[in-house]
Amino acid sequence: MMFMQETSKPQNTRATLARFWNYFKHHKLPLLAVAALILLGTYMQVLVPELTGQAVDCFITPATQKALSAGANFPGAVSRAASANCWFATLDANATSGDFIAGLGGLVLVVVVLQVGGAALSGLQFYLMNYAGQNVLRELRIEIFKHIHRLSLGYYGKHEAGDVMSRITNDADTIQQTLGFPLVGVVQGVVLIVWVGYNMLAKSLPYALVSLTVVPVMFAATLWFSAQARKAYRNVRKQVGNVNANLQERISSVREAQAFNREDENIAEFSASNAASRDASIRAVAYTSALSPALEALGYVSIAIVAGVGGIILLGGGDLFGTTMSIGLIVTFIAYAQRFNQPIAQISTMWTNIQSAIAGGERIFGLLDTVPDLQDKPGAMAMPPIEGRVEFAHVYAEYEPGQTVLNDVNLAAEPGQTVAIVGPTGAGKTTIINLIPRFYDVKSGAVKIDGVDVREVAAASLRAQIGIVLQDSFLFSDTVMNNIRYGRVGATDEDVIAAAKLARADTFIERLPNGYQTLLGERGSGLSQGQRQLLSIARAALANPRILILDEATSSVDTRTERLIQKALEELLHGRTSFVIAHRLSTIRHADQLLVLKDGQIVERGNHSELLRARGLYYDLYMSQFRRDIDFVADEAETAALEPVMGE
Repeated sequence: MMFMQETSKPQNTRATLARFWNYFKHHKLPLLAVAALILLGTYMQVLVPELTGQAVDCFITPATQKALSAGANFPGAVSRAASANCWFATLDANATSGDFIAGLGGLVLVVVVLQVGGAALSGLQFYLMNYAGQNVLRELRIEIFKHIHRLSLGYYGKHEAGDVMSRITNDADTIQQTLGFPLVGVVQGVVLIVWVGYNMLAKSLPYALVSLTVVPVMFAATLWFSAQARKAYRNVRKQVGNVNANLQERISSVREAQAFNREDENIAEFSASNAASRDASIRAVAYTSALSPALEALGYVSIAIVAGVGGIILLGGGDLFGTTMSIGLIVTFIAYAQRFNQPIAQISTMWTNIQSAIAGGERIFGLLDTVPDLQDKPGAMAMPPIEGRVEFAHVYAEYEPGQTVLNDVNLAAEPGQTVAIVGPTGAGKTTIINLIPRFYDVKSGAVKIDGVDVREVAAASLRAQIGIVLQDSFLFSDTVMNNIRYGRVGATDEDVIAAAKLARADTFIERLPNGYQTLLGERGSGLSQGQRQLLSIARAALANPRILILDEATSSVDTRTERLIQKALEELLHGRTSFVIAHRLSTIRHADQLLVLKDGQIVERGNHSELLRARGLYYDLYMSQFRRDIDFVADEAETAALEPVMGE
């Protein structure tokens, strides 16, 4: 069986943003509102430099000319003022000082209203964008959560749980931080740059070209720093995932660390992982922090060029390739240069956040692009009610290419039979039981239930009729009642209690502080391993499956508890096809079939007495346990079979 492959090729910025858009397009109404607000807000910002220039040319310059003697001052100012396109007033030489003050005051009031209105529109933009962004993030997390449940067990055998958690939490949080202010800021900045650039070119092409001489350098710096920042932030996301994986593993293994005095080594390993994350973050921040001041300095250079060139031309006669210069025009272009340069600096700063989000998005989409190795065939039918006949026909299986785990395995279990599987560690016992509910697929051959190849039916309908009790039982941070009810959603309290009694778990449950409503800690902390196993057996009993799989189900209980639940298991197994893996061979001596595995092959098969008489591998395994378990009481047939050995 092959592990699924994760797509490792990173998405580029355009592809990742396009995938984000696939989520945003379901929220078009708030996005359209944001787009309209951006256009309106940008228009308000573009008006301010125009009105500032008009304040100079239409009010301040004429007032100055009126107050000073003719020809004593500013070349070009009178002609500019006379021909100025004044939106709010056209004043002549007869205008009084009150007229100038009233006109200037009205224009200033309009500028204030535009600035306040623009701020209000910006707040509304961010609210609507965050509204859409939070919904997108919710949908993305739900999709991730659904997807990780569709991934087969092979994925989790190759990927650390902490890294998967990091993609769902940290990477998603990084995207969340970008879906509000930074994203709106970038879009608004781009619109503002285009609009301001157009206005500058429309007012004076030569002066605009002079004003924009620094822009190519700014864009080149932004592109280079952004490319470096993206690489750095991708590494940051990877290192954060490593830290989370390391942390999750170390927390889970605290008991082992204390038992083997590995605290210092664990701390050193975590420190190294944490240091790598720190170094990656510092490198990313270095690019971020270097870009903003560089662009700010270039912005001041641009303003200096606008003011210097404009002043020189104005003092030299006020004509630039057909453009009549004025103080108002210079002021307007200085304001335009500020409006033009400011969003470039903002975009560069925000773009680093977006780069980090893109890096997180690549990791999330890499997870979503992981194709499960096990998928239902198109149009797969539901598994009919199972009677219980299980057949392995020339089954070969492998986890890695070329490393065979099962080699030409053939077996048949009739409905109601109990099949026990024994053998040395690594013989392939667990692989056999994993193939029945189709946790993995065979490399060749077939696993059939009631004559139906398990690959031909929907996996969910198959697993719904199979119960599993594993060696390491997982319990949730929930009540005892709900942990047992996990076996069958909708079961009544009476059904749960009946299952607990069948599993002989009711006695210790009733001694708990709140009985069946006792809230368990993480993974059932507070209970013994044996008690957790009893709850797992009760959960399987509640599911009432047609096929039951027990993987070392009694390995974690003491001898007394084991004997107590043997009768419960006999009742549970009655009428069901069962596959049992057990290292305690005394628990499976009544199985209908015993399969002995070695190196992925069935080397012996038969019942308990037949295999003892054959004196093969099963005999050796059983006798080694018999000598260790001297207090075991064999039945008469077993005693007779063992008499020659016991006499040696």
